[in-house]
Amino acid sequence: MADYNIMELMICAASRLLEDRSTISVGTGAPCAAAMLAQKTHAPNLVIFFEAGGVAPILPLMPISVGDSRTFYRGVMASGMCDIMETCQRGLVDYCFLGGAQIDRYGNLNSTVIGSHEHPKVRFPGSGGANDFASYCWRTMVITPQDRRRFTDRIDFITSPGYLSGGDSRERSGLPAGSGPYRVITNMAIMDFEESSKRMRVISLHPGYRLEDVQANCGFELLQADRIEETPRPAPQQLQILRTRVDPDRYIIGRG
Repeated sequence: MADYNIMELMICAASRLLEDRSTISVGTGAPCAAAMLAQKTHAPNLVIFFEAGGVAPILPLMPISVGDSRTFYRGVMASGMCDIMETCQRGLVDYCFLGGAQIDRYGNLNSTVIGSHEHPKVRFPGSGGANDFASYCWRTMVITPQDRRRFTDRIDFITSPGYLSGGDSRERSGLPAGSGPYRVITNMAIMDFEESSKRMRVISLHPGYRLEDVQANCGFELLQADRIEETPRPAPQQLQILRTRVDPDRYIIGRG
């Protein structure tokens, strides 16, 4: 039996993708946990930006919001939203973590409405800073559960741009060349985006899952890498730090 749960696996997998001395914009929850874990293990010089203005804090505990006082703790600057967004626009932020109610094959995200915008079936909080982050940070990463309602052939509203309609459509729209979705980390697999078509592609399967499981829980056809790896299990050191120094109250990783 595994000595970790699926949320711990997802956070550890996301954490490994962050290099030392890189920059990242995060929100609360699992993305923040992944950034904190990276900072406390292999990336001590990871520079974390929070939307409300915290820059490069050494996070003592998990913040409960992007404006929590802990997002400024021992930081290099206590700024504001305008400065954070300008930093993204200037091309100085390597990564961002986003989520949404829907995602399509090109990594476009919807966190606005289900149904028509004029007469929605469900209305969500909307963009916040997500559109700015997806537009201007170089690499967008998504942590999300996987099911057919969430991974859908056509999203109802583009809140945060991915590769739009694929190919070079992102660059043609005026967004920075070379920016866009980078990884999607789910409870089953890790996906990237094929270089020319920009379609979502399975590159790694979590232990215990098959490619058929991932495809069955996706509303569009997934591409497959030539060689699909198995996602590494969390290392004992990662789990110890995650459980005792990142999320000791288990708000994010849960009790399982």
